[in-house]
Amino acid sequence: MNEKRHKGEGHRIRLRDKFLRSGLDGFHDYEVIELLLTFATPRRDCKQAAKSALKRFRTFPGVMEASTEELQEVDGIGPKNLIGIKLVKAAADRYLSRRLERTTALGNSKQLFEYLYHTMRDKQRERFNVIFLDAKNRLIAVETLFKGTLTASSVYPREVVRAALKHQAAAVIFAHNHPSGDPAPSREDVAVTRQLLFACRTVGIAMHEHLVIGNNRYFSFADNGHVAHMNREFDRLNTPGLGR
Repeated sequence: MNEKRHKGEGHRIRLRDKFLRSGLDGFHDYEVIELLLTFATPRRDCKQAAKSALKRFRTFPGVMEASTEELQEVDGIGPKNLIGIKLVKAAADRYLSRRLERTTALGNSKQLFEYLYHTMRDKQRERFNVIFLDAKNRLIAVETLFKGTLTASSVYPREVVRAALKHQAAAVIFAHNHPSGDPAPSREDVAVTRQLLFACRTVGIAMHEHLVIGNNRYFSFADNGHVAHMNREFDRLNTPGLGR
């Protein structure tokens, strides 16, 4: 028994030394999960539990995004040793969020994508997030307002406007994910974006962007000219003598 314990401890030390030498380069996904599980598992071998978790949730992000209840359905993972997985995920989310706070988010779709991708990828359902900005385009807050298929009947402009006013936001950025992995916007995406931009402009709130998050790819409504076009349309319809 002592021999097995010593052997297991040696494996843990090798994993930790490998990480300290070269980070996660060369690590398999299950080894990363195994390393996280060892933090709160003093004596048990965590390799099989890590492999089982990866099989159960299919991908490394899937494991990191799993709920505490789902993780405990995996043999070898319990309420104590899952702390490493949940803590690292929460810390990563906070780090990425803090990188955006008090910085200018406008005009940098790549930076926005890098933050949002880690929080919205591998979702089985669509999530509609709103980023609220102050008058200097600095991040105030990020909220998930809607879940499910994005349609005109499932995204309510009044709820978006209400949330923006609550945060005293001067501008907003929208983002939603496509579980299929293809970020190309649908006709419904375009229609919803137009509806939301018009609703926000009506109360003096600017809409800077709508990102569609796919599999390591994104579509930017601003970069592709849609936001500028919709703003011109709003101005035309709301300027006396220029409307219909």
